[in-house]
Amino acid sequence: MKPFEKLLLENKAWAEDKKLKEPEYFQRLSHDQTPEFLWIGCSDSRVPAEIIVNAEPGEMFLHRNIANQVITTDFNCLSVIQYAVDVLKVGHVIVCGHYSCGGIKAALAKQRADLMLTNKWLMHIKDIYRLHQDEIEGLPTHQEQVNRLVELNVIEQVQRLSHTSIIQNAWRRENRPMLHGWVYSLGDGILQQLITLPPGSLINGIYQYEYNED
Repeated sequence: MKPFEKLLLENKAWAEDKKLKEPEYFQRLSHDQTPEFLWIGCSDSRVPAEIIVNAEPGEMFLHRNIANQVITTDFNCLSVIQYAVDVLKVGHVIVCGHYSCGGIKAALAKQRADLMLTNKWLMHIKDIYRLHQDEIEGLPTHQEQVNRLVELNVIEQVQRLSHTSIIQNAWRRENRPMLHGWVYSLGDGILQQLITLPPGSLINGIYQYEYNED
């Protein structure tokens, strides 16, 4: 059996088991989605968002990319954020990184000539390293350096979220969403909270949008 055929068989078995246990499951799921959370996570196959928080389908709107980045020129990510915030009206946006992240490890190394596009994506993480180089290089082991950059990257992505017009508009109009930065440990499966920005949190003035009050 080919690997993709196994996936199709597993899907049929899963669907049949769901219908047996909850006959109305798929009918209920087919209605409009009303998730409370937008999850921006890493593409790493070891960090499946719904599983690690024991969430059901429909509870979280998801976006994943290498090293869970929020890049303000990435229209894919911004479109997901806008839809989640302005249409789905999520109350929380979570950026979740994970220790021993391959993208972070790659960002701490020299650029590979055979990965030109990936290099450009990782450049944003290299910038975070450069800004915190003394702190990171002061750590005794490479693994500690990687994990600290994982944490700093999560914090930076939450800050970047707060710099977008999408979040600032929602904060101003509807006093939501709350922004969270979490990190996941592959070693024990536990999430740790690194940063929380409630609606209206103070951000650097150069990132603030000016509004003409009615």
